[in-house]
Amino acid sequence: MLALRLARGSRPAVQLRRMLVAAASAGTGFLLLYVLAEAMARPAGSLPRLLWALVPLAATVQFAVAVARTDPATRPREGLDAVGLGPVRLTLVGAVSTAVACALGSALALAVFLHLRGELAGLPFDGAGAGLLHADQPLPVAGALTLLSLIPLTASAATVVALRPRPPTAGLSPQSGVPWGVALAASGLTVEAYAGPRGAAVPAGWGLIAVGLALAGPGVAYACGTLVQAVRPGALRLLAGRALQEEAPRLGRPLGVLCAVGAAALTSVALRDQGGLLTPLGPLTGPAAALVALCAGATLLTSAAESRHSRSAARAALLDLGTPGTVLRTAVTVRAAALLVVCLPLSWGVAQLTSLALTR
Repeated sequence: MLALRLARGSRPAVQLRRMLVAAASAGTGFLLLYVLAEAMARPAGSLPRLLWALVPLAATVQFAVAVARTDPATRPREGLDAVGLGPVRLTLVGAVSTAVACALGSALALAVFLHLRGELAGLPFDGAGAGLLHADQPLPVAGALTLLSLIPLTASAATVVALRPRPPTAGLSPQSGVPWGVALAASGLTVEAYAGPRGAAVPAGWGLIAVGLALAGPGVAYACGTLVQAVRPGALRLLAGRALQEEAPRLGRPLGVLCAVGAAALTSVALRDQGGLLTPLGPLTGPAAALVALCAGATLLTSAAESRHSRSAARAALLDLGTPGTVLRTAVTVRAAALLVVCLPLSWGVAQLTSLALTR
């Protein structure tokens, strides 16, 4: 009840982000139900389709966690400890809010799926997707509910892990994840090379590459900040570079995931003659790819909004000292340009390596 009351009293921007989480959950739930219907109609090849459907699930969970991190209801405030709302309770509030949003999306996905199959009559487009969704095959209720429950359960568990109280640490730098990220990305390339272009392990290889880029992302963002400050920097470049270095732990991981999505898009263009490889989910491959890209981009924007909120005190102090607002806006542009200069070649390089691994 507390989580629901806090959700009702949130600002419109917060409510909009929660609605976007519900929409992403609905899209992912629809894809999972489609995979289940495909497995009932064509059992052969059902495992690779399920593995590919887990990619939108992971992107949705990442977006839900990013939204939970920016939710004002999960931030510690003065006086809340006295009424029993300490860090642990606020973490649970964030997990419940995330689970509610994802559960609403899953319920919407089930309703739309059944309606397009023709099992819920009385609305427009009733049964419009009967052939695509294999309405001639019975849909197992237990399997459908199990798949749909994966979304709120996984998202709420990931929210608990992300928001849990942590003891202060000293000396863990953003670059510490780069070796592990490179190792995981190399492992993913190896898996894809052994699996071949149509092997069942291809989604696992892409998952390793995405996790590797996410781990290396903070180090890459920190390196971008160092690059901005190189060679006799002025006040503007110092401001932009140091702010980027401070934001590296928060922006790095969603930035790495977005690089992985860009690399996957470039790989699909390079391998456009491999028809089976480019349509692992059949006619819903395009919507699934769009969902993953939108979730990755929305996660990065949400993390950027969280970074902006964390810098609000420093921004106000600079404005009080007489810093022109144009300087602060130009610093933001410089940071974005530095990230583009580094991340675009990184995505292109990963795409070249994956294309080579899948075709040799």
